[in-house]
Amino acid sequence: MKGLILSGGKGTRLRPLTYTSAKQLVPVANKPVLFYAIETLVEAGIRDIGIIVGDTKDEIIAAVGKGDRWDINITYIPQEAPLGLAHAVKIAEDFLGDNRFVMYLGDNMIEESIRPLVEEFSTGDSTYQCQILLKQVPNPESYGVAELDPSNLEKVVRLVEKPREPQSDLALVGIYMFDHHIFEAVNNIKPSWRNELEITDAIQYLVDKGYNVRPKIVKGWWVDTGKQADMLEVNRLILDRVERKVEGVVDRDSSVNGKVIVAKTAEIINSVVRGPAIIGEHCRVVNSYIGPFTSINHHCTITDSEIEHSIILENSQVLDISGRIEDSLIGRNVVVEKSPIKPKAYKFLLGDNSKVGILC
Repeated sequence: MKGLILSGGKGTRLRPLTYTSAKQLVPVANKPVLFYAIETLVEAGIRDIGIIVGDTKDEIIAAVGKGDRWDINITYIPQEAPLGLAHAVKIAEDFLGDNRFVMYLGDNMIEESIRPLVEEFSTGDSTYQCQILLKQVPNPESYGVAELDPSNLEKVVRLVEKPREPQSDLALVGIYMFDHHIFEAVNNIKPSWRNELEITDAIQYLVDKGYNVRPKIVKGWWVDTGKQADMLEVNRLILDRVERKVEGVVDRDSSVNGKVIVAKTAEIINSVVRGPAIIGEHCRVVNSYIGPFTSINHHCTITDSEIEHSIILENSQVLDISGRIEDSLIGRNVVVEKSPIKPKAYKFLLGDNSKVGILC
């Protein structure tokens, strides 16, 4: 089987970070989200992967390369505009050919291995033309939703994209498996009201034409990392699984407790770090507290400050902040500091769609 990863979206829900960076390259536990998608497919035995790229293709190509780090082959497939998931399948036909394949949305993360499902779909019952992964969610109106036959839960009856009145709580996880019949579907559906070719319409086409679409319900966690809260949640979930590895400098006045990764070139000086947490390469943490579920990327400096349940991207500084920073996503090359300038006042330089919480 081949793999197809979609990495061409604009990431509007993560702005302003995604004005200057691909949303799939925002790190979770100091690793880009896109890398988790690639590793999931590699773990499932897939060695030939196509990546749909858009406006941020140069950045994605620079980060991923030819696939050497995973010993796989990567093919980049440009999409001129975000015209829908089914459109991405359509333009990938030359790459995919007649192979069965896994389509994986590059900003999704899942707890379970998909290897058993991939093996079953690739070598098992060939009477199934499509396999969809589903997850029970409390807010199905925010997702594509699948309705199953009450008398036969192995049969998909209907799929609806973000229904106003959901008839099911089974959301489509961003992982799909198809055979070549999906090209018949994507070439026969019409654009939706969003002017996009919807993958739900393509799968519905398969259902209506009598092709077999098999549902599989995911038991573990699944996160669509499209929003800040989702990024922080999946960062928490991943950090909770790390193993302690303290390789950097920790002076005798510091305390590093629990599941903490401290990179070789990092320094912890007169500080407390409570895991799960990651301190990246060339970071300096001085006279500070780093609390649980915090990821600090490379070349960051934290002095006289407290941070908890947050993600801080590379080359950023947090300096002399009296209150604790928490539930925050701080971008690249950011400086958060106490200003010595009088009169005493809050002073900001914020990009579009920024959000700041003030402790009064």
